[in-house]
Amino acid sequence: METLINQLVNAFILSCTYALIAVGFSLFFGAFNVINFAHGDVCIAGIFLSLILYGLLKYLGIFGAFEGGLNLATAIFGVLATGFLGVLIERGVIRPFRKADILIVLVATTALGIIIRESIKNFYPAGGLPHIFPKMLPDGAIDLDIVLLPYESIIIFFGSLVLITLVFLFINYTRFGLAIRATSQDREAAMMVGMSPNQTGAIVFFLGSALGAIAGIINALYFGATRFDLGLLFGIKGFSVSVIGGLGNVYGAVIGGLLFGFMETFVIAFVPEGTAWKEFVAFFIVIIFLIFRPSGILGEKVFEKV
Repeated sequence: METLINQLVNAFILSCTYALIAVGFSLFFGAFNVINFAHGDVCIAGIFLSLILYGLLKYLGIFGAFEGGLNLATAIFGVLATGFLGVLIERGVIRPFRKADILIVLVATTALGIIIRESIKNFYPAGGLPHIFPKMLPDGAIDLDIVLLPYESIIIFFGSLVLITLVFLFINYTRFGLAIRATSQDREAAMMVGMSPNQTGAIVFFLGSALGAIAGIINALYFGATRFDLGLLFGIKGFSVSVIGGLGNVYGAVIGGLLFGFMETFVIAFVPEGTAWKEFVAFFIVIIFLIFRPSGILGEKVFEKV
């Protein structure tokens, strides 16, 4: 029972990470029919932007008794900075190709992801090596007799649920969310009633990139370390999760994240040599979905008049 509960905790946290990344993919595709293959590397950029501020504050000797709070402040800085990085990406890479073939955008964002990844490797000090991520959450655990639940895991899990809930509320009950949904359904009609696609694009890419940075920071917090090349795997898994859930559907991204996270965790925990097989099993399931349910769990078939 202790092993099962621990694995459930691991699965939920991993699922939250994948879901937050996949929400970004779904926002980009739902609003602008864009697949941003740089998104995984943008998530990792958020971690390293946090580490840059952390290193600067540590060099200046500012931490002292407020180290935990300042560590959290560096994470918030990384999230906001990554959001603005997403706005720059939309302005410089996505917007010029808005009317171009989708393959052009795929090539452009793939190239951008490589640029971000190699920039971290070459310009961040010892960027090619793993880096320790500072602790930001309290130590300790809740003793439930059969298992110890660390405060860190509880905060990450419920914090992720709150974030996802806020995204749903933002999309469904705010003016900007209305603009995103309207642009997703009919861009020309949205423009006719005064909704600016440029403003909507900036909002979508700020929100999606900031959520991706949060996902990266959650992963770094939970494992205590990060690497510059994790963005490639984050991007592939986040995109796969969004495909499973239904590309363009935010709710589907969450369901896909849960499915993918639980699948990976239980393969590692209960299959002999499961660590070596986790990617094999996870992506095999993705192929099965593409064959039998290409629109995803919550995706809908789109009929085009010719």
